[in-house]
Formats: sequence, C-alpha cells, structure tokens
Amino acid sequence: INSAISYDKICQIKTMLKEGSLKILYVAPERLLMEDFLDLLANVKISLFAIDEAHCVSQWGHDFRPVYAKLSLLAEKFPDTPRIALTATADEATRKDIIERLELQNAQQFVDSFDRPNINYTITVANNPKKQVISFIKNNHQNHSGVIYCVSRKKTDELTAFLKAEGFNALSYHAGMDAVQRAENQKEFQQQENIIMVATIAFGMGIDKPDVRFVVHMNVPKSIESYYQETGRAGRDGLTANAIMFYGLNDIAIQRNFIESSDAPEQQKRIERQKLNYLLGLCEATRCRRQILLEYFGDNCKPCNNCDTCINKPLTFDATIIAQQALSCVYRTGQIFGINYLIDVLTGDDNQRIKNFNHDKLRVFAIGKEHSKQEWQSIFRQLVAQNFLKVDMANHGGIKITKEGYNFLKEKGTLELGKYVKIKTNKEKTKVNLNLDHKEDNLFKILKAKRLEIAKAKNLPPYVIFHDRALIEMSKLKPNSLAEMLNINGVGQAKIERYGEEFLAVISDNQH
Repeated sequence: INSAISYDKICQIKTMLKEGSLKILYVAPERLLMEDFLDLLANVKISLFAIDEAHCVSQWGHDFRPVYAKLSLLAEKFPDTPRIALTATADEATRKDIIERLELQNAQQFVDSFDRPNINYTITVANNPKKQVISFIKNNHQNHSGVIYCVSRKKTDELTAFLKAEGFNALSYHAGMDAVQRAENQKEFQQQENIIMVATIAFGMGIDKPDVRFVVHMNVPKSIESYYQETGRAGRDGLTANAIMFYGLNDIAIQRNFIESSDAPEQQKRIERQKLNYLLGLCEATRCRRQILLEYFGDNCKPCNNCDTCINKPLTFDATIIAQQALSCVYRTGQIFGINYLIDVLTGDDNQRIKNFNHDKLRVFAIGKEHSKQEWQSIFRQLVAQNFLKVDMANHGGIKITKEGYNFLKEKGTLELGKYVKIKTNKEKTKVNLNLDHKEDNLFKILKAKRLEIAKAKNLPPYVIFHDRALIEMSKLKPNSLAEMLNINGVGQAKIERYGEEFLAVISDNQH
C-alpha cells in the first residue's frame, strides 16, 4: 500500500488482509503506525514483521528517519509476533542502536561480510567531470549498463542531456519528475541492456538489475554508508564491475552546507559531520580503499591489489611545513578568499588583484613557489578532508581555519599527506592491468567461458571460481602444472583442488 494506489485498491487490499489471502504486505512506517491501521492489524494473524532498511531507525545510521524509531511500538502492541530488522549498511554503533530502539535485545544477530570483491573502487579528483565520465565509459564500459549518481536534480538532467548528445542511451531519475515518467524510466532500465541511468539518491531502493557494470558518483555522497550502498548496485551478477567517484572541494562544501542548513538537532548534525569526515578520509586515502571500507563496518581484509590506491600506490610525505604555510596564508589574507586566490598568493602570481589587497607584501607571498598549482590544490583538498580547513558557503566559498587547524598550529604537530602525482587515465590503467597480446586475450576469453560454465553448473557467482585477475595471469604465465598455478595471485590450495585440473586442460589445449 502506498499513496500512488487508488482508494478503492487500498480497500481491496485491506479486505484481502482480513481474509488472510495476502502472503506479504508492504507498507511505509508512517502508514503502519496510524491508529486505524494498527487496529486493522490487531485483528489479523501476522506471522512476521520485517523492518527493511533498519539503519533508518538509528541516529548513527546514514539515513536516520525519526518515524522508524517509533516502530518499537510493535514490541508493545504485538508481543507474540516475531520481528526481524534488515540492513546492508550498518556499522557496529548503528547495529547496537537498532537493537536498543526496536527492543530486540534477545534476538540473534547475523552479520555477513561487507566485502564485494568483484567491485573495483576508484576515487579521483574532478578536473572536468563530464569529460572524465565520457572517457571512463568509452574506455571501460562501451555498451554496458551503469548508474551515474548526481548531487541535484538539475545536474541529473544536464548530464542526461549531455550523454544523449554524445550518443549514449541515457535516462533520468529524480524526485522532481512526474511519478509516471519515473516509473517508466525505472522499468526501461530494468528491462534493457546497455542503458545508463543518471539519478539522484532517490534511485536505487529495491533495484536489483544484475548486469550493472559500473556506478559513477559525479559528486561526493554524504557518508561511507551511502557510498557503499550506492556502489553496491554494480556487479550483482558476481562479474567484475567498476565504481568510480569524482570529487573536489566544491562537493565537500555542498555536503557540509546540507548538514549545517538542515533542521536536524545539533547532536544529529555532529554525527553527520563525523560521517562526512570519514568519507573524505576515504577520498584522500593513501592505502587500500577496500580495507578502509571494510574496517569502517568492522570487517577486514588484506590489500585488494585491485583498487586505484593499490594499483597506483600513492606516495606520502612529511607535509608539516607545507600545511603550516597553507594555514598561515589563509589566516594572513583574512580567511575570506577561495582556494585559487590563496594558491596564487603562495606561488607568487604577479596579478593585479593580489597587488590591490597588498598581499604581495605578506610574508607568505611566493613562499610555496617551488610547488605547482596542482600540488597546492591537492594540499588544500587534503587539509579540508582532515578538517583543518573548511569552506565557508555563507562567505562565497571563502576558506576558514577550523578549531582542529588552530590546534595543529598551536601544538606544532606533524602531518603526513599524500604526495601529488599525475593520475593515470583509465585507458592507461587498463593497459597496465591487462597488458595481453592477441593470443593471450583469446586464451583469457576461453578461460572466462570455462569459468562461466563451471559457475552455472555449481550455481555460483563466477568470481567465486577465480577472479578476472587470476585468469589474466593464467593467460600470461600459462602454467603447466598445479604447482605453477599456485604461484598465481588469487589461486589457493582449495581452488586448485576444486578447479585446477579443468583450467590446466584449457590452457594446455590452447597453447598454440
């Protein structure tokens, strides 16, 4: 039952409920908690209450909705009816809060691994996002289905039009659209192949299209939970998929402004700030992104050797002095200027605006001229991510020093940041990752076909047999024995015993 259904249809459903002819009834918590609806349920034999998206119950969850917390009423009204709470995105604090708020203290907990090993994670700086997303799709996902998330309805419509003009089969989805059109677009996306859905976060709940090969975030989401949930739309068939996010200082400012301008109580804002800072830490990470994601949810893994920070290992350096210079420049120029102006001051640009403010007379003028403007952009992004600086939306994007930034200066602490390196294009990455000649590529395709055959026979996702990376190494190294095959990444004793002989036979049959 929902608001899109006619009154007559709702009456019909309620009659079926009373008669016991319904197996499952889906309702929103707002409707469930209405007095007349609770009275209706009191006269029905209910076998189970299933509370989906249960993280909405918790103030620690990434999508807290106060009405969900009122579902504790079910324990009082229906003490003998079993209840189950389900979520795919709850860290330990959120799980504890769900148990307490829904009065599930005596319930069993089942926590599965958060790892999605077939998804390759990439987070990169947004230099020219439209151009970057076109390049990413053309180089990696020509004729594949994907989802692209945008921060606003306007950006969603603009990007959809842009992709269509570039020849892509693209649709829009956001809350500002007519409900009928939205439903039609969702149905078309579910049924078609090689289609791209450009959407706000309104899209995704209940979507289970298995062949989504990529998810793109054109802007920074609000939390790691949101990022994890949205990237999880990709690769549900178990095949390799890519998740890429483009981010910049402006995105950080937008998300922080969402938090500060909301009507949420201060305690809730503090939680949301903390969650955003965790996400920014992921964006500026210098170690395996998969490790950071799993650690956030209380899970763990070894470096995946498959995300961008594993493939292009970021270099770090002692950034204590350069951070002091950046903060000093912000302070001495009055904490009212944007990043680009501050970088012009630090690099000693000879421009009239700097002279008009007499900032060419400051001690910080040209103090960082040995660093490029791209390096300084990276430094400022990381200082914002570390919460040493903030973007003041009310002051036209001026940069201010935070309490943490002042503490860093006062306590003369040390700081290590990621060293700026020119990011390889996706096309270059593909060459580095695969680097297969014509014969090797043919063998790789044959091995993939064998993997798919075994996976279907055993009713398993293909990646459970072997990852693409393992098949690529087999194609290049062409092992002649099980012992040689054990030297390949992702091939352990258990997999050798289960599948080794079959794959060795394929390699042997296709050596020439």
